[in-house]
Amino acid sequence: MAGPLSANPNPFSVDLPDWFGDAGGKIYIGGALSGLAYVQSDATHTAPGDTNTGLDLSNGQVFIQKTDGWLQFFVDVGAYSFPTVGVPYTDMTNTVSGSFGYVPVAYAKIVGQGALTNFSVEAGKLPTLIGDEYGFTYQNMNIERGLLWNVEPVVSRGVQLNYANGPLTVSFSWNDGFYTNQFNDLSGLVSYALNGGADTFAFTAEGNIANTPHIYQNLSIGGDLVNDGDIFDLIYTHTSGPWTISPYVQYITTPSAGAPSSASIWGGALLVSYSFNDNWKLAARGEYESSSGGPSTTYNVLGYGAGSDAWSVTVTPTYQWKWFYARADVSYTGISGLAFASTPGGFGFGRNGTATSQVRGLLEVGVLF
Repeated sequence: MAGPLSANPNPFSVDLPDWFGDAGGKIYIGGALSGLAYVQSDATHTAPGDTNTGLDLSNGQVFIQKTDGWLQFFVDVGAYSFPTVGVPYTDMTNTVSGSFGYVPVAYAKIVGQGALTNFSVEAGKLPTLIGDEYGFTYQNMNIERGLLWNVEPVVSRGVQLNYANGPLTVSFSWNDGFYTNQFNDLSGLVSYALNGGADTFAFTAEGNIANTPHIYQNLSIGGDLVNDGDIFDLIYTHTSGPWTISPYVQYITTPSAGAPSSASIWGGALLVSYSFNDNWKLAARGEYESSSGGPSTTYNVLGYGAGSDAWSVTVTPTYQWKWFYARADVSYTGISGLAFASTPGGFGFGRNGTATSQVRGLLEVGVLF
């Protein structure tokens, strides 16, 4: 969890019987239950739930995990939604059925012993190594995920090798990328912490090693199939007293693979959180993405048409008391280079897809148990 929300530090736990031996320990059970209300301008009405106003369940999840011993695991069971700036809101039921199912994350982990104590291996439905924002609302500074998040993978099926030694962390994964069930993606993460963890630099990368199409985001508007794409992120995080500041840059490239031309994206984001006290926090995010390729390009990676640009600003005040939390999002998203801007059927906002901006407000209330 990136904050400003904090998980329950004392979740319910069960001791495994002694006959489990070195594989024994405690099993912890926790979860997240939250709902949200939203209002937005220029709704597209192209997704189930993308109306001018609405109510929905954002999280109804139970976490079952074991975090000690040589054998560990994590299982997330339940429902969720993925509110994202600049993307038509899809309700919880259709999000679950159209993405990762009612068990979105589930993996086993083997931790090395003796000389291999710095190594671990995970296998299953794994959270992505890519990017600076996580999958579910409670994990992030803002309720809505950002533009950069929307062109990154969220969950992949595969195997991941981890190495951790002091300030250095290295992870490498072979997986199916954007949940394609085609195991031809490689991803990696290298991070290094300085000043006692106050400053962290991270580099993440993912690439399709086979020339086979995959989707650049399950829930992206108008996202096209692309071949052999690569994603690179450079992330810096600084924490000092009440401040958390995290800028990062993103580069995506998709070779032509028979299309009229290739496409690429340059993006940047700044995420900031300030803690007034133990209960009140304020977070903000600003971001910009620019895609290359003219109208002849078949790739529409951002979702607003080939060669489009997009930017957004989001502000999120948060209140948390023990398990309970409440917070609000106010976001503005603008786009330029909009394909078919003057005719119905474009890739923009509104029923006709011709609007170039959207304002959205959300209120989320829930518990982390």
